[in-house]
Formats: sequence, C-alpha cells, structure tokens
Amino acid sequence: ENVLNQITASFEEGKFYAIIGKSGAGKSTLLSLLAGLDTPTKGKILFEDQDIAQKGYNHHRRKQISLVFQNYNLIDYLTPMENVRLVNSQANKDSLLQLGLNEKEIHRNVLRLSGGQQQRVAIARALSMNPDAILFDEPTSALDPEMVGEVLKIMKGLAQEGLTMIVVTHEMEFARDVSNRVIFMDQGIIAEEGKPEDIFTHPKKERTKEFLQRYLR
Repeated sequence: ENVLNQITASFEEGKFYAIIGKSGAGKSTLLSLLAGLDTPTKGKILFEDQDIAQKGYNHHRRKQISLVFQNYNLIDYLTPMENVRLVNSQANKDSLLQLGLNEKEIHRNVLRLSGGQQQRVAIARALSMNPDAILFDEPTSALDPEMVGEVLKIMKGLAQEGLTMIVVTHEMEFARDVSNRVIFMDQGIIAEEGKPEDIFTHPKKERTKEFLQRYLR
C-alpha cells in the first residue's frame, strides 16, 4: 500500500511552505522524498527541472538541500561546533552565535544544552551547508513549551531573509502568519493548497475545515 498517492506539488525559490495535516497523513514521507532520503516507487522529484536521481540522491542531500529533524539528530558526544563541522569542515562559529548560543555553549557538550539550544545547533548545521532549500520536520515537537517560541522566531527570521523553506508543522498560528503557501495533507494526498489567508479563513474542503477547527478555536 502506498503512503502517498498521486502527489503533484511545486515549490518556488525564496518561498515558505507550511505542510499541515493529521498524524499519518504522509507529511514526513513527502519531506523525506524531497530531501532524497527516500526514493519514490513511481514518478519523479525534480530540482531545478532535473530529476534528483540523475546526479544521485547523495549529491542532492549534500549539495542542494538540508533537513532539520524533530529530534535534532545531533552527535551527542560532540560540541555544537564539532556537530556543525561534521557537514562543513570550514564552518566558523558565526552561525551558532547568530542563532543565540554564546562562546561557552558552542564548545560545551551538546547534551548539556537545552532542547531549544540543541535545535538551534541543528539549524546552524543545516545552514552551514549553504543549501538551496531547507526542510524542517516538526522542528518544535520535541521542545518544552517555553522553547517553542524561541525556535519559531528563528525560523521566521530565516523566512524573512528569503530562504526557501518547507516546514511540516502543527503550529497553526505560525503557519498562518509566516508561510507564503499552505499545503494540507490528508490520507496520503494533498487535499488542499493555497495562500494561508484562504486556507485558514475560507477552506474549500470540508476535511480541511474540520482539521483546522481542532487547532484554531
């Protein structure tokens, strides 16, 4: 049985896309395909009009796109600086400092940092690759409530800088206020897509409306 069915979507450079939907709707699977972590059983994934399979999925992951995981995916015995240099040996500390870590924290064992700080390290690591696009898979789901706002503020700043971003999220207010486009997924399909003001204010599909009523009360 396919997780996704007849998915057709396009993403423009410099835009922020929020992917929303129930658990099990296929959101993370779509993100994994876009990141080149999984391969489609049918169809193609094009990046700048070229099938990513032609240059290879490894090239796509290393040169074109970065993925920020919900569980940070950091190497726990390394420091933040060492984690960043795993993907870019020439990286300096600037990105970590710009994301709010101080000089002591960037050379401290990463497990001694808070969840919010660890997610900042994961974002800095992704940015150090200078990707053409950056993907986020539920970046706040593992955070304590008081840390969520800090990470969302960082992501909003990246969006305002014009970075191409595709974000799977359950933060509905954030998706409504920051995204350029919203994709609502349900049962392995894209049920509705549009501008945030249209999706959140005047959804066309009843199942979109039912989903949003649970989160926006």
